[in-house]
Amino acid sequence: MKKSLFPIVLLCIGAYSHAQHDIFALTGKTAPQIIFNDFRSLDVKSGASGETFLTADSNIKVLSQTLNTELAESRASLHHAQAPSMAALAYDQSGNDLIFSPMYSSNIYVLDAKTRQITLVENTAIKTTTCDLGSHITRMTAGYDGNIYALSNSGSQLIRISKTSGKYAVTDLGSIRDVSAHPSISLGITQTGFGGDMVADAHGDFYIFSASGNVFKLSSKNRTSEFIGKITGLPQNYSLNGAAVNAEGSVIVASAKAEGFYEVNIDNLTAKPLNNGLNLHIYDLASRYFTHDSNARVTTSEVYSGIDVYPTKVKSGPVFIRISDKNVLGFTVDLYDSSGVRVLSKGLQSGERLSEHALDVANLKSGLYIITISNETGKQLLSKKILIE
Repeated sequence: MKKSLFPIVLLCIGAYSHAQHDIFALTGKTAPQIIFNDFRSLDVKSGASGETFLTADSNIKVLSQTLNTELAESRASLHHAQAPSMAALAYDQSGNDLIFSPMYSSNIYVLDAKTRQITLVENTAIKTTTCDLGSHITRMTAGYDGNIYALSNSGSQLIRISKTSGKYAVTDLGSIRDVSAHPSISLGITQTGFGGDMVADAHGDFYIFSASGNVFKLSSKNRTSEFIGKITGLPQNYSLNGAAVNAEGSVIVASAKAEGFYEVNIDNLTAKPLNNGLNLHIYDLASRYFTHDSNARVTTSEVYSGIDVYPTKVKSGPVFIRISDKNVLGFTVDLYDSSGVRVLSKGLQSGERLSEHALDVANLKSGLYIITISNETGKQLLSKKILIE
């Protein structure tokens, strides 16, 4: 649990822009209760911290999305962007944004990781009640469809945060029905299901990690959760509070009690310590990656400096492939749907100068696709997700 394990006073891609720092962390201060410290990027393998995007003491400005004007938020309330009780963080790759929400609030915030601008997304969808621990949003992740998803402690609300024409909208998708064969181990029970975090897989579903180390699979289609097992290899009474997928497809978990980072195999739920020397209080983790993603990006930064595909969200018009690497003369573009079926393949020629090619996707159905680029020998140079709307 993000909250239930602590005495709290109730009022309640492969690498590109961040290279080796492939995980984003919501960290806390050294204290017996949850107190927000900062958002930062991490290389969990080496134990190195990267950029810090927001701290509890940062001098910030918050813009209202609805009013399109700056807001003066009160730090005396629990409804502000630097609230001490923070437990939900996700990364939106389409806009390079960090999405987060205070635990005792229905507010959703968007932090532009480049400009540090914070926008409040006003909404009436989230039904958080201060003294109802089950109603608080404590799990959040990017979904494979390009949207952000958040879940309340008890599964009483699954929230979708979507972005259209540069603006975010929050939708209540309803409650989650637990279909576990063991009713005593349920997503809706404080001791077995509250807190923790969630990650998404490449099939559109989610894995919910509770603070106690139990794992539930959430079907996005049926809105049902099922207990699939408990993680082995974690220390006894380990408080699991953050989870995110790394570039290799493994789930990284961490604790609000600074109990170390572990790498979890999602298929057999075994954990091994990373021994990275990080002694951080982690309230949540986020990344741009997904489990069971066979089309994950390659991580050769030299290749990405010479090839680009844009836009990643397409409403009308083509997708452009820009080649600035003079060594890439001939290449093949393949497009796969979310089930892995190739729906388009085209061979193209480049030259010794910068070239740009338009790929017509007007006849394809709306949905998430993977575009890959391979050279003349068949070596894959780039794999990138695009959303056709």
